[in-house]
Amino acid sequence: MFATNAYAMAGGAEQQGGGSGMEGIVMLVIMFAIFYLLLIRPQQKRAKQHKELVQSLKAGDQIVSSGGIHGKVVSVQEDIVTLEVASNVRIKINRSSVVGTKTDSLEEK
Repeated sequence: MFATNAYAMAGGAEQQGGGSGMEGIVMLVIMFAIFYLLLIRPQQKRAKQHKELVQSLKAGDQIVSSGGIHGKVVSVQEDIVTLEVASNVRIKINRSSVVGTKTDSLEEK
């Protein structure tokens, strides 16, 4: 009697397990879609905005660097931005280290 119950339970498990392969694939696709919508897409959007900001730099812009330096753009070269941080005090920073304009940082707060 015990052997017949175990055999019947094993047969039922095989029938139920047949569809689990397809369910697993569907779950993976759903998980990838969630990761794309919540993580990958927003990060790509921020990277695109940063690239546009860096490309649009011109003399006279008030900017903030990644190190927290606030200054006025004096000149823009290919990869270097010259900032005036005080009267007659100029520093050079990498163009990619610009994180925002001064008006952008004020609007977010």
